[in-house]
Order: sequence, then C-alpha cells, then structure tokens
Amino acid sequence: MDKAPGRKIKNRRCQALRGDKESSSSSTQQNASPAMDSRTQRPKRKASPEKETQRKRRRASEMAEPCGSNKEDGIVRRGKRKVMDDGEGPSKQQQKKKKMPVFYLLKNNEDSASTSVDTESSDPLEGCSTFVSKKSVKRKATAEGEGPKKKRRLDPKETKKEVEESVDAQRAQFKAKYKQQKQLGEGGCGSVFAGYRKADHLPVAIKHIPKNKVFCKETDQNGNELSVEVAVMLKLSAETPGSVGTSAPVSLLDWYDLGQKLILVLERPVPCEDLFTYLEVKRGTIQEEEAKIIVKQLLQAATELENQRIFHRDIKLENILIETGSDVPRVRLIDFGLSCFFKKRSVFQDFYGTCDHIPPEYYSHFTYSASPTTVWQVGVVLFEMFHRRERFETRKFLTKKLKINKQLSENCQDFLKMCLTKLPARRPTLEQLQLHPWLR
Repeated sequence: MDKAPGRKIKNRRCQALRGDKESSSSSTQQNASPAMDSRTQRPKRKASPEKETQRKRRRASEMAEPCGSNKEDGIVRRGKRKVMDDGEGPSKQQQKKKKMPVFYLLKNNEDSASTSVDTESSDPLEGCSTFVSKKSVKRKATAEGEGPKKKRRLDPKETKKEVEESVDAQRAQFKAKYKQQKQLGEGGCGSVFAGYRKADHLPVAIKHIPKNKVFCKETDQNGNELSVEVAVMLKLSAETPGSVGTSAPVSLLDWYDLGQKLILVLERPVPCEDLFTYLEVKRGTIQEEEAKIIVKQLLQAATELENQRIFHRDIKLENILIETGSDVPRVRLIDFGLSCFFKKRSVFQDFYGTCDHIPPEYYSHFTYSASPTTVWQVGVVLFEMFHRRERFETRKFLTKKLKINKQLSENCQDFLKMCLTKLPARRPTLEQLQLHPWLR
C-alpha cells in the first residue's frame, strides 16, 4: 500500500536512465591498433570504416540524457564500468552479458549487497504459481539391462496449460478470500485498492503490480527469483512473527503471482493518511513537539530496518502513514518496492528512489550507501514538514536556494543541519540522531 486513502498521489520517482559517462581512455584503447613486431607477428586486420561506424552508433544509442532532465518515475544509472565492493571490476563473462536485461546485470553487480530470503517457512514461494522445469533426468537401466533412453522434451503447450491452470487457481483463491473495493492511489509501480478479508472483514490494501513494473528482484535461498518487495516483507514477517498491527512497516498478509502481474495483500490501518496529506489537512502548520513524536518513531523504524540489513531507499512524506485513531500519531512505513538487502560495507552505483532527494555523494561520486542515505532522507522529511511552500530538491539546497527556517528552535535547526550535511562521513548515524538534544 503506497498511497493515502481518497487521493491519487503523483509518483515522483525518476525515469530509468543510462549514464553517458564512458571512459575515453578505454575507448581509445579499443580502437587503437596493437603494436606489431615484424619478425614474430603479422599486423592485425583493421576494422572496415563501416564496422567502426556501426560500433560507434551502437554505443551512442545506449546513451541517455542525465538525471537533471525533467523525467520522472524510475532509476538513475551510470554508464561507467561498475566496481564491486572488494574493488574488483566485472569479469569478462559479465562484460559479455551487456545485452542481457539491465536488471539482470544490476543483480550481479549488487550481489555483495544482497542476501537470500531467510524465512521460517520451508517454501518462501508458497502461493506463487509453479513453473515446470525443462530439465529432465536420465532414465535408469532396468533389471533386464535396458540402457537409458533419450530425454523427454516437455510439450510447450502442456507447460503453458499448467501455468494457466495455476494462475486461474490463484485468481480464484484471491477472489474467494478478499473483496476488492475503490482505488486508493496509483504510482509508478502499480495501483492500490481498498478491500477487506471476507472471513473477518479485516481492512486490507490490495496492490496490483504489473510484472514490467517490478524494478527490483531478489533470489531466495532456493534459487527462485521474486519481487524484492515480497522478499523484504517475507523477511520482516519471519523476523517478527505475529507483527500484524504492531510493527512500523505494514505487514504482508498474502501475495499471488498471476503471470503478468503480482497481487500483494497488505495490512491497512484505519483510520490513517500519509504524512503529505496529514500536513495538508493541518494547512502546513505543525508544531515542533508533534514533529518530534513523528521523527522519533521514524528513526526507530529506520534503525530496526538497518539492523535487519534492509535499505528502504525511498523514505519520504508519501511513504509514511500516520495512524490518526489516537491522540498520539503513530508512524507506519509503506512501499518497499525499491528496497533491497545490503551488507555493512555495501556501496550502490545505481540510484533507486526520488530524483529530487538524491544524496549529494551521488552527484559527486556516483555512489551511495544505506545508512548515510537514510539519514539524509530523514532530514528531507523533517525539512518538508516545516517548509511546506517548497518541496525539497537536493540541488536547490546545495546551492542555498532552499534554506532552513530561522524561526525553528536552535536544536531543531542543528538536527536538520546534521541530517543534511553534504559529506556522508560527517553525518551522524541513526543511533546518534536518537540521542540528539532536540529529541529529548
């Protein structure tokens, strides 16, 4: 569930872009002819002008405009050769796979930042449609000495029929168990509808995600590939069993793979609204004491995710739900569609999230890491809570076109400055922020 009830929120993620920065030195080395020893080697035949031109055209076609463009909804990528966490570049075999789908290459480059799904269930894909493997086993020799026969090839029509039957069965299960109602919101990753569970009328959010909108994928311990949003939420439910209604992240109740799309059934707190709408209802005025309550809970939720090696990557007003059923607002985190697993020293080179909130280090080094980026995003959330006339943009803030309100208390201003420190190494950790004088 990634939007508030009763309104459609424009998704502000940036479009998938390929970087246009390739090393001129490597290009020169590829086109230069090798040195020739007249006694031992013959000169290599040079590529014809047509072939050389074709090669250049192909490389130029892969380039795209930079992130500063006005495109939205997606991912920012670099064109440079990627460097692994251990400092080594991709192998020759990985380089040969450049024509494979970009998310396959991304998964290989982020292997050091990913972990398999660790759940208590023996089958993390329970509820997912089963695809028949095309690998067959040789037939063993019989007692009469008959040798193995040729492998039996599966009939594509039979395989397709089995998949369709599985999808139909899951669709029937979903309709029998849940009632879908009005649409709550729509974003770059899919649409969200209100609904309820027929057995006990429990309010739920039903999220429809087309397969071509599943930007991030994860491989579980059984070698099965699934949406990273499902993988992350399965891990969260395994780490905190019985957490429905109690954890900061909303819980995943069910999920269905219907071939061309996924259906996620999520917990839907009632009454609630996202933080963006919550501030609009208050007409942009929120007191520091109330902001402290929200930020304290946000820091605690972000710390718990970090301890489980989960990087949300897109914490913002629209992805924070506020339960309004009590005197004290309660924070819930939603939309893990761009999240990932990470290791302590993981460094990322492909940016996923909201383009306006890109941390400064990505502009300077084209890399970012989990903890400093999360701290930056907490600062962005707090900034927008107190500065409702303008939405936050990293470039504007770095060029001092956006300034921290001087009417805030000194401690609050200091908290914001620490979160929005330009150098990531100088930003405090999430644990250090929880000890800041402003939150006491």
